[in-house]
Amino acid sequence: MKSIVIHAPKDLRIEEQDVVAPGPGEVQIAMAAGGICGSDLHYYNHGGFGAIKLREPMVLGHEVAGHITALGAGVTDLQVGQLVAVSPSRPCNTCKFCLEGAQNQCLNMRFYGSAMPFPHIQGAFRQVLNADASQCAVADGLNAGEAAMAEPLAVCLHATRRAGNLVGKSVLVTGCGPIGILSILCARRAGADRIVATDLSEFTLDMAWAVGADETINMAKTPNGLDKFTADKGSFDVMYECTGAVPALTAGIHAMRPGGTIMQLGLSGDMSLPMMAITAKELSLKGSFRFHDEFQTGVSLMQKGLIDVKPLITHTVGIDNAEDGFKLASDRSQAMKTQIQFT
Repeated sequence: MKSIVIHAPKDLRIEEQDVVAPGPGEVQIAMAAGGICGSDLHYYNHGGFGAIKLREPMVLGHEVAGHITALGAGVTDLQVGQLVAVSPSRPCNTCKFCLEGAQNQCLNMRFYGSAMPFPHIQGAFRQVLNADASQCAVADGLNAGEAAMAEPLAVCLHATRRAGNLVGKSVLVTGCGPIGILSILCARRAGADRIVATDLSEFTLDMAWAVGADETINMAKTPNGLDKFTADKGSFDVMYECTGAVPALTAGIHAMRPGGTIMQLGLSGDMSLPMMAITAKELSLKGSFRFHDEFQTGVSLMQKGLIDVKPLITHTVGIDNAEDGFKLASDRSQAMKTQIQFT
């Protein structure tokens, strides 16, 4: 089978790897669609992000869906031919955090396509994948591209859960890539009343408007675009910070109202923050990292038509043209979510 392997920045290769039979409790899946994520782009463009650096060749990819082709021993609740969204999250379920119900903080996590541990955890951008049956969410009624969006949707559902009650709240979303756009959808589904989105690209802001943002601000054209929200100690109850960029977070902090909550989703290096503003406004700054049971919830919401991810899938390329896909995905002037087709 063919796999998409990163060796170093801009050194992406299509390599042949062996196919093995699924083990007990596993299913074998013919991959159909895989979305290129921001972390995949960090590995492709920079060899990693923050302290996480590529130290050996690694199969990329963790937003995937495909059709079951074989069942391992003991698998009785899935069937050959079913379309499944595959959760990349494989916690050990025995460490202290797993036992506390915080599987996303697992001490022995095996998350597809992650250079965080060494040896690296190989990813799912391959034509054939053996996965634990417990990772599979049956995606009846969806197409493969939609099913592959379950992973980034779960990230935003997890952040929304951590944000608390959003009914009637005013929400700021900084950064309108896939995570920002999905955050808009999740916040609205959770009851947010007013949603303002910021970015540096008209293309992404147009998408934010299309999925329901009440107002969009191009910070490249109007760097002080959030100033009008800073009067009387600020306007927003909740911020989804989806850029990992200091200017975006700082501008957002000054637009938050006292007692507000900042959800930090964007990943980058360490930041210098206006701590006095955070302190004086009594803001809550919360990290949000990955997900667990929200994966199944995301699939269910898509199946019910309560969240529509189809407009986000702007480009699809074949596996042999994977590098073209990574270049497309890096161009925020024309691509929202670029997916790989594996067949």
